[in-house]
Amino acid sequence: MSKNKKISQSFAKGALIMTLGMLFVKIMGAIFKVPLAYIIGGEGMGYFNGAYSLYNPIYAMATAGLPIAISRMVSGDIARKRFKDVKKIHKISVPIFFCTGMIGFILMILGTFLYVKMAKAPGSMYSILMLAPTVLFSCLISIYKGYYEGLRNMIPTAVSEVIESTCKVIFGLVFAWAVVKYGLHEYNSLGTVFGNHYGSLSLARSATFPFASAGAVLGITFGSIVGYLYMLITYKIQGDGITREELENSPDPRSARTIIKLLFSISIPVALGAIVMNFAGVLDATLTQRRIDDIMQTAPDILINAYNGLIPKDVIERGTTHVFFLGGFGCMSTITMVLPAIVQGISISALPTVTAAWVTGVKENLKKNIESILKITTLISIPSGLGLSVLSYPIMDLIYNIGGSKQTGEIYIGAHVMTVSAIAVIFSCISTPICSMLQAVGRADLPVKILTIGMIIKVVLNYILVGIPRINIQGASFGTLVCYLFVFVATLYYLHKESGISLNLKSIFLKPLIAGLFCAGASYFSHSLFSKFISYKLSTVISIIIGCIIYVIFILALKAVTKSDLKMLPKSEKIIYFLEKHKLM
Repeated sequence: MSKNKKISQSFAKGALIMTLGMLFVKIMGAIFKVPLAYIIGGEGMGYFNGAYSLYNPIYAMATAGLPIAISRMVSGDIARKRFKDVKKIHKISVPIFFCTGMIGFILMILGTFLYVKMAKAPGSMYSILMLAPTVLFSCLISIYKGYYEGLRNMIPTAVSEVIESTCKVIFGLVFAWAVVKYGLHEYNSLGTVFGNHYGSLSLARSATFPFASAGAVLGITFGSIVGYLYMLITYKIQGDGITREELENSPDPRSARTIIKLLFSISIPVALGAIVMNFAGVLDATLTQRRIDDIMQTAPDILINAYNGLIPKDVIERGTTHVFFLGGFGCMSTITMVLPAIVQGISISALPTVTAAWVTGVKENLKKNIESILKITTLISIPSGLGLSVLSYPIMDLIYNIGGSKQTGEIYIGAHVMTVSAIAVIFSCISTPICSMLQAVGRADLPVKILTIGMIIKVVLNYILVGIPRINIQGASFGTLVCYLFVFVATLYYLHKESGISLNLKSIFLKPLIAGLFCAGASYFSHSLFSKFISYKLSTVISIIIGCIIYVIFILALKAVTKSDLKMLPKSEKIIYFLEKHKLM
């Protein structure tokens, strides 16, 4: 029996809730990582990012695509009014997620020692071990995320993400700062750090970084525990909104065996796609570090001269240049990954919406939903990606180089990579909801096949290009760009083929692209102009604002947004009235 009234949002409202939630998470992530970078430096960030390189594929394997499968099955059964099946799906998912979470936790522990040996980064070991419990609690959270998303109630997922990210910032930064402070206090008193002697303050500070990174990760684990407790309490109090009457009128549920079989038939292809992407990420991070280390062994002068003294001497002396470069790459990713996080919110809301349209068989609704989802995605991702590309260094400087910090090495490396990576992010963002929609129309196998090919392309190109001394870390961004360009083209083709929907490509892609190019151009030239007369940081802020204004003007001039698009947004009447009154629509 329901404990409260059923809560269900439209696609636009659900997407808005998830987008705001994901945006908050990414903002908190930046708030977390920017000061963390000052506390533990580029080398420490390399240890921190290394832990996630192992965590991501194991988490993907542990969840095994089950949240997406649950969301799709629940949304389909809700559309068919099979409420008893909905209840049974949740009951069956609990022990499955617990078991996969425990397996993931154990694999994380065992995989630690293999990863640190392959990546030549023993300092990452402590961070990985501290992150291991997060696999279990993230799996437990996913039980409720998939269930509520299938019910088209995005609020619990968004709130849990906010809780997790807030705990991460508060406890992660405090733990990391406390470790560094304790280590330096010991050095000043005894000349040692955790019992080991060091000859200089610089070396002593570096010795605290592996443990400080582990402290930061411990804050993340604590956040996952609190997030799980919130989800559990929410379900106990709020329930799912299915009434006694709906259950009584519902047909008898399928057998547990049938549900489990269907659950895994949907989740396994999705899981394989996630595993392929994340395993490629581990392989990519590992090989990238090894290739940078190879350059330092065979042609160090070319790499050192290419960055003209931006690599700290003590990093070169300790032989951790490859870790330092990964830290700079991670600083860049903190910014560029804001976009995929926003689009992920759209994708999560898109899956149950498109599934319901597909199940009911109304082609007109299916076409409308697919085009609206793609248009919202391109309107956000194209101008943002182009803007990040042309203002890569100004944005990195604005966020990380606070108060005239001398950490220019990480900033320059990150900005250098962001120029190309930001373009790759555009294709990645657009591909994400397309993959969700392929899953919604019953072709969950296609994304994994396409992503596998894309990831092979990425790993091969990265290995070759990063190993060229004059290209070095920039090779990783070129490999990523080619990978996601392929994924975008292939997934879009199959979405058209499998759905039978002819998409309005001009409205979805061309108009946002034209407006985005003018936006990026305005931002670039205004920054070049204003930086000559006012502070560099202030000119960055002004150029971003100018780019946004130009973008809105061109979107309206090109009629890229229609009245029907706006009507999908909650409380859009006032916006439509204003635009029509001023003859802008």
